[in-house]
Amino acid sequence: MEKSTLPRHVGLIMDGNGRWAKKRLRPRSFGHSAGMNAMIEVAKRAKELGIEYLTVYALSTENLINRPKDELEELFNLLRKYFSKHVKQLYKAGARVRVIGDRTPLPEDVKKLLDDGEKNSPDGAAFTLVFAINYGSRSEILNAVNLLRGSDDKADEAAFASKLYTDGLPDPDLIIRTGGEVRLSNFLLWQAAYAELYFTPVLFPDFTPAEFDKALEEYAKRNRRYGGL
Repeated sequence: MEKSTLPRHVGLIMDGNGRWAKKRLRPRSFGHSAGMNAMIEVAKRAKELGIEYLTVYALSTENLINRPKDELEELFNLLRKYFSKHVKQLYKAGARVRVIGDRTPLPEDVKKLLDDGEKNSPDGAAFTLVFAINYGSRSEILNAVNLLRGSDDKADEAAFASKLYTDGLPDPDLIIRTGGEVRLSNFLLWQAAYAELYFTPVLFPDFTPAEFDKALEEYAKRNRRYGGL
């Protein structure tokens, strides 16, 4: 794959962890752990190829409301177990971390983990791994509207985008969803206006770097016209 054919920013909806575990007669936490390992490998591959940004949909606002408390606690425990360790590896590899979403309702120690992950990121990194945690695009848009109403900024696209959680990030060129569902599920709705979409039935723990490459190869065949001819 040539650099010129690669997306600058990829969004990744990591779906299918629970179903992957169920097929193996294991608890959902087993699937989430396997998904964490898969995400790390995909991030390594993205950085290796020269992709600049990878945004992973780790926890949605709907997940936080609708998932059982014990499953949410297992997810938070995964963050507690893996986040600091792997973030330090990212730093050593010359990558930085960004977190988008509403951190307010998260456990205090998890908030600190995320805050420190961003704060301690190296400057000028060529690759950014963005974690969307307690993220929902509708709530993000409403929050941006309220911020814009309370400011003196002119209500144009640039001013609006500056109030989004993703301020400073380029819009995604490609959004990948694993697990067989064909929808965006409240992920980067404003930012994905001209993104290419790629859906695969592969459950996320089985989404290897080779499967990631398939999505990139498909993206390279697309003709992005942005409303032109």
